[in-house]
Amino acid sequence: MAHNNIPELKFEKYTLDNGLDVILSEDHRLPLVAVNLWYHVGPVNERPGLTGFAHLFEHMMFEGSRNVEAEGHFRLLEAAGASDINGTTDFDRTNYFETLPSDQLELALWLESDRMGYLLEKLDGRKLENQRDVVRNERRQAVEAAPYGLVQEAIFHQLFPENHPYYASVIGSHRDIEAARLKDVREFFRLYYAPNNASLAIVGDIDPARTRELVEKYFGPIPAGPPVPPVSIFTPPITLQRRIVIGDQVELPRIYLAWITDPIFGESDARCDLIARILGGGKSSRLYKRLVYEKRIAQDAAAHQYSLALGSIFTIEATAKPGVTPEDLERAVDEELELFFREGPSREELSGARNTIETSIIRGLETLGGFGGVADRLNLYNHFLGDPGYLPRDIQRYRDATTASLKETGRRLLSPQSRVVVFGVPGDKVIDDPPRSGQAEKDEETLSAPEVSGQEWRSRRPSPGPSAEMQLPVPNRFRLENGLTVYLLEKHNLPLVSANIIVLSGSERNPANRPGLASFAAEMLDEGTVHRSAIRIAEDAEQLGAGISTGSTADYSFAAFRALKKNADAAFELAADVLLNPRFDGHEIERIRHDRLTEILRQRDNPNALANKAFFLEIYGESHPYGYVELGTEASQNSITRDELVQFWRLGYTPGNSALVVAGDITPAELLALAEKHLSGWSGSANRFALPALGGATGCRIVIVDKPGLPQTSLRIGHLGVERAHPDCIPLDVMNTALGGLFTSRINMNLREEHGYTYGASSAFAFRRGPGPFVVATSVRTDVTAAAATEIVKELDRMRIAEPTAEELSIARDSISRSLPGMFETSVQSASTAGQLFVHGLPLDYYRTLPGEVDAVTAADVRRVAERHLQPERLLIVAVGDRSFIEPQLEDLRITLADGGTLQFTLSVMHS
Repeated sequence: MAHNNIPELKFEKYTLDNGLDVILSEDHRLPLVAVNLWYHVGPVNERPGLTGFAHLFEHMMFEGSRNVEAEGHFRLLEAAGASDINGTTDFDRTNYFETLPSDQLELALWLESDRMGYLLEKLDGRKLENQRDVVRNERRQAVEAAPYGLVQEAIFHQLFPENHPYYASVIGSHRDIEAARLKDVREFFRLYYAPNNASLAIVGDIDPARTRELVEKYFGPIPAGPPVPPVSIFTPPITLQRRIVIGDQVELPRIYLAWITDPIFGESDARCDLIARILGGGKSSRLYKRLVYEKRIAQDAAAHQYSLALGSIFTIEATAKPGVTPEDLERAVDEELELFFREGPSREELSGARNTIETSIIRGLETLGGFGGVADRLNLYNHFLGDPGYLPRDIQRYRDATTASLKETGRRLLSPQSRVVVFGVPGDKVIDDPPRSGQAEKDEETLSAPEVSGQEWRSRRPSPGPSAEMQLPVPNRFRLENGLTVYLLEKHNLPLVSANIIVLSGSERNPANRPGLASFAAEMLDEGTVHRSAIRIAEDAEQLGAGISTGSTADYSFAAFRALKKNADAAFELAADVLLNPRFDGHEIERIRHDRLTEILRQRDNPNALANKAFFLEIYGESHPYGYVELGTEASQNSITRDELVQFWRLGYTPGNSALVVAGDITPAELLALAEKHLSGWSGSANRFALPALGGATGCRIVIVDKPGLPQTSLRIGHLGVERAHPDCIPLDVMNTALGGLFTSRINMNLREEHGYTYGASSAFAFRRGPGPFVVATSVRTDVTAAAATEIVKELDRMRIAEPTAEELSIARDSISRSLPGMFETSVQSASTAGQLFVHGLPLDYYRTLPGEVDAVTAADVRRVAERHLQPERLLIVAVGDRSFIEPQLEDLRITLADGGTLQFTLSVMHS
């Protein structure tokens, strides 16, 4: 630990002769390494008319380089057991990262260096056309089909002038994406994707001296690019309030208030972050207490500080309750702002916000890479400040804030005159989605990177380094006298503790006429106890910097907390109070009932939610608890009584039916003392439960959920699967990994990379204590709904009739077994992973022996379980979209299988 209780991030930074910044940080907690590469380029560097270009190019970086075939990046990393692979674009930067077993570090450096130095010759018109399709599908899914997506985009249009790089969405417009041409792609790469415009962070189980050698080997020979022109863009202030109303296919109005504030790490950036937390950072925040809890005019209310280089964006958003106007919400928000400007925050509010933010930063350090992990944070500081070691000063910014400075900052930056007001209201979507431009461009020039003498070895994939012994952790287990089972995974690298109290009373115990009962009961746990009000629970958690959550799944309900070790005792007391002493106050029940009914109404906005609801109901039928999502139905929510909630809790929440699962900086003796102190008074024996018989429909069928005007079709295709205890569980996991569990799996490569139908597609066996569903999920262009469904079914059939290739089998097995350490990277992940041992009755060493069981799965095993458990003759296709476009495609759908048989579907329609 460093001074002032701030964890120390030990690192070394140096710069190669070609200008590449390199940051190394040694951490041997797990045999993992994170490789995180930031390019100093984003929409901030785009030219007018090419919005979304930086994001489009991020996609192009995965399309192969001189020595790596197209999609090879994902395929090789998945085969190596990478637990995290991605690339992201934000307004000010683009990054690429992977977390993988440490013996595969050289593979990651080979892949990243090959596309940095040798991508240009592989950029062609066909790849560009395919990725334009993928990105446009991503825009349809993330912006146009998403509730309020177009409304959020309008905020940026109002905050910034049209020639400003923050004006457009990071993803860009359809027209500009379609306008991107090969010469633009190549010019962009030459200028911005060079070592002198990048920084590389490597964090984890490394030998720094050996890592230096590898970085020099792979990146040192890449020549520097031309000097990158500096960004000198003025962000004009807003001096007169701007207002706009945007129509969207939503059930409820939502308001957004937005201001331009100081740039990231600027004078008041941290203070705005604190103000956002105080105003709209959760149940203890002012806007939640006033608008959601007391006045009950909003379904939700939140505030955020989005920190950026050319001016940050402070937003407040609130969704209206039914019958409440946007004007009503705006007036209520303004009252809270005026009170804040006049009186400022209390010392308790400032302390709680500071503790919560500081704990969140420290929790992020549990992750080596990915979003917000150590490598990402080192690169963040280096990118904006040139100093990877800024962490202590970053946290000190929050500690230096005072109630007076927050009051002054709020009055100065968040005035009514300097803001944008956007109302998102029920109405028609206005979408500009022009057709594709046509055939791929012809390559009129052949480009290649200059040959470098002695670099012939780049054509060969590097072999793994010395393999660290993979000894996955095995939890300690003991039992309290009251029957409560306790699991502990010790992790002493950071002063954090995560705990889950798991109760084997999930939605599987819901009566047939009470879907949502388990979820309702779990939600009531932190809405007041005999000792604390709902707001007091939230306030106490914030003062501790702790996260408290409750909820339910099909298999279990839970109460969980995450806290700094110094606050573990207080957090245990709070969690125990929530679990053991819920008040089930009648007034609070009615408030939560109304919230849940409103949330059910809002499900109509979300095509994925509608697809899931229809799929589960058709598979399981109305009388089975698996036939519903956790929230239940409007009828059940209106019918559930207080007595039913209390009875569900009293019978199901017993120590004999439960486990306390803890991971983090705590010893067995310390945990035993805390568990006995706070949970030994809990009483009640275990009680078993048998699921009712299944009653869903059978046979090939299609259900269309009509959603007029939707720019995509949300598809769910599948049938009943198997329970977690089924002996085929492990080979099924291997089979599905090859079918639809990876980026390079058959279904995703077919729909996304080969046909350009979707942004992504996946499949899964949802293993539950009872028979879970098998489902393929994707969203596709409306005009290819039937074609996409046909391709999915053909992939299922193909998996059944032939064994996987040796390469497919190897990738599937290795991606599972070698990525297992990633399930123990953080205390939250560790507690969640260990919790599955209790839920499914697995042995303590299950994860330690799992790699051997996975590696023993043969190609014949994969074909056997595919033939047995993939059942085309029972397929259900749920399609949520514009019926007028998709019904003509689906009404006579017939799919011919490899054996000559034909699937014919019955079709029905339901309205959203």
